[in-house]
Amino acid sequence: MEQSGFAPEDFASEPVEIWPENLIAYSLFESLRTQWRNGPNGPTGLDYNVLYHKLDRMALPPEEYDQLEQDVCVMEVHAVSAMYQK
Repeated sequence: MEQSGFAPEDFASEPVEIWPENLIAYSLFESLRTQWRNGPNGPTGLDYNVLYHKLDRMALPPEEYDQLEQDVCVMEVHAVSAMYQK
């Protein structure tokens, strides 16, 4: 877990509610949990090849595809930021 930049104490002990309108984006992001690119100092970002493959398999209309891609990017930026706040 520490290889990812997180330690057990970094995780909330209380359940977090996911709003229904964010559930698909969260589920997609969560499905990419093992798809981080790593540099010498740890995670640098997600492997977008895997993201695009998963999005393609969802057969979404273009506007939904683009929105989900943006939603995952926002979560990625915040996750990387959280990993390096230590």
